[in-house]
Amino acid sequence: MPNLLATIVASTRQTVRERERLCPISNLESKAHGKTGNSHAFLNALTRPGRINVIAECKGRSPSRGILCASYRPAEIALSYETHGAAAISVLTEPTFFDGTLEHLQAVRTSVSIPVLRKDFIVTSYQLFEASAAGADAVLLIVAALKEGEIKRLLAQAKELGLAVLVEVHDEAELDQAVGAGAEIIGVNNRDLRTLTVDLDASRRLIDRIPSETVAVAESGLRTSTDLVELSNVGYGAFLVGESLMETPDPGKTLGNLLVGASVSGSLNHPHGYDLEAER
Repeated sequence: MPNLLATIVASTRQTVRERERLCPISNLESKAHGKTGNSHAFLNALTRPGRINVIAECKGRSPSRGILCASYRPAEIALSYETHGAAAISVLTEPTFFDGTLEHLQAVRTSVSIPVLRKDFIVTSYQLFEASAAGADAVLLIVAALKEGEIKRLLAQAKELGLAVLVEVHDEAELDQAVGAGAEIIGVNNRDLRTLTVDLDASRRLIDRIPSETVAVAESGLRTSTDLVELSNVGYGAFLVGESLMETPDPGKTLGNLLVGASVSGSLNHPHGYDLEAER
C-alpha cells in the first residue's frame, strides 16, 4: 500500500512554495495580524459541559470516497451545521486531493458565528498566516506529517497568531510527541492516513494516555449516536465528523438527528441510537 500521507505532504510542500512565490509571506503577515483568530472560542466550543460537541466538517471530496457532494456549497452547509447544533466548523482547504480552497474557508467564516478550523496538511509557517488571514480560529497539525521540532515551532507560531491548534495523532508514539510538544487539544484519528483504514479502537486505546487537562477529540469513522455517547463516556470532549455527514443529502439535518439521537441514547447500555446509515 503506498503511503498516501507522504504523497499529500510532498504535494503540499510544492503547492505552498508556488503560493508563496505568487504572494510573499510579508503580504500575508499584515492581513493575518489584522484578523487575529479566537483560540479561546474554539477551546470553549469543544468543552461545553453536558453537550455532545461536534466539529462538523465541510468537505466536497476525499481520497477514500471520491466526490462526496456533487453540488458543494460550503458556506450553506456550514450555516446549516450551525443551525443544527455544531460546536465548530472544519473546512478542508487542501486542493489536490480534497478539492478544497482557502476561499471555501473565507466563505464559511462570513456565514457562521461559531469557530472555524482550517483542516489541511500544514507543514510551514506560511500556511498559518494563510489560515489567520482567511479568518480561521484554529488549525490542524498532523504529527505524522511533521518532525518533533516542527510541531513545537508551529504550535508556538499559531499561538502568536491567536490560533488554537488541534494536534492529530493515530498511535501511541505520535500521542507521546503531541503531549511532549505541549498540545492543549489532541485529536485521535481513527483513520490511518497512510493506508486510509479506519478502526475506532484507536480512540478507545489511546484515551487513557491523554492527560486529563488536555481536550480529547475523536476523529473519523463516527457513524452512530452510540459511537459518540460511548466515546464521550470514556473521556472525549469533542468529535470531528465529516464524510458520514457529507455523504447524506442534507448534512446539517443529519447532524441534528445525530445529536438528538445521542441525547436520547444517554448511556452505553441504551439499546437505541441514531444511525447515519439511515440517511443514505
